[in-house]
Amino acid sequence: MITDVRDLLSHGEEGSAFDTACSWIHEDALPITRHSHAGLVAPADEMGTPRSVQRLDELLID
Repeated sequence: MITDVRDLLSHGEEGSAFDTACSWIHEDALPITRHSHAGLVAPADEMGTPRSVQRLDELLID
């Protein structure tokens, strides 16, 4: 997965790389703190991929 993200970044595909990383977190059901989640919202909005972060809502922990 990290190789895919790096490859996308090297080709200027930041939005796709971000979406891929968020997909990895979601698919592996990795718990994410509210603080970390909040830190992903602004970049997601800036890159036009807000759904990348929205799907992580179910993984939130306190």
